[in-house]
Amino acid sequence: MTDASLPLVDLQSMSIFTPRRVCLVTDLTWVVRPGERWALLGPNGAGKSTTLSVVGATRHPSAGVAEVLGRRLGRTDLRELRTHIGVVDHALRIPPDLSAVEVVLTGLSGTVQTLIEGYSADDHARALELLTLLGCAALVDRGVQTWSHGEKARVRIARAMIGRPPLLLLDEPASGLDLPGREDLMEAIDGVVAANPLLGLVLVTHHLEELPTSIDHALLLRDSHAVAQGPVDEVLTDEHVSSCFGRPISVRRTAGRWTATA
Repeated sequence: MTDASLPLVDLQSMSIFTPRRVCLVTDLTWVVRPGERWALLGPNGAGKSTTLSVVGATRHPSAGVAEVLGRRLGRTDLRELRTHIGVVDHALRIPPDLSAVEVVLTGLSGTVQTLIEGYSADDHARALELLTLLGCAALVDRGVQTWSHGEKARVRIARAMIGRPPLLLLDEPASGLDLPGREDLMEAIDGVVAANPLLGLVLVTHHLEELPTSIDHALLLRDSHAVAQGPVDEVLTDEHVSSCFGRPISVRRTAGRWTATA
């Protein structure tokens, strides 16, 4: 059970350097609490994916303090910590011989292979529940080769959620999707959020149009520095977004969805 009083992510004056001392993230202080849904936005090279790698417990900070799910990086087993974080990996190869339910179940072991000992009836029920929630119930009897890119993206989210993680990380989840696929994905993410009130979400993207309505906070990065962070209505303004992307940009919100035009 997630303790709503404790941060899921707590970065204090965190910096990340390459071996040649190139700074990828500079002096970032950022806190994600249970039930907060954050957009992490910025141009290429801003430090978004690098920051997410720390939050996903795959990288240590070079300086400062990083705590994820109450554990300080550098003083905890990262492999064990990662089992409690839901990460949607778009590089994950989905074996063609697995059913949709089996693909989701592989999230329990963090591999792409099913467990030899099998899964419980409760595990199977949970997998089917997630596929239904994400609009993928029709995939149960269809081979992977027939799935659209959007359907694969939603199955990956179901796989990430099978272990009931308190924190879900999405790195450009709508990349490569057509318009219907993107909109189905946005609706699916909102559905997952509604079904898990204490779930912490961090979604990385370049595009405001790829933010679901459930996003309520935003962190803007540019050249490894934070430009602005906080409640989404205070951060996604013409001024802040223009500073983040380095050109005049007009931002609009309609029915909970965002658009940005130069």
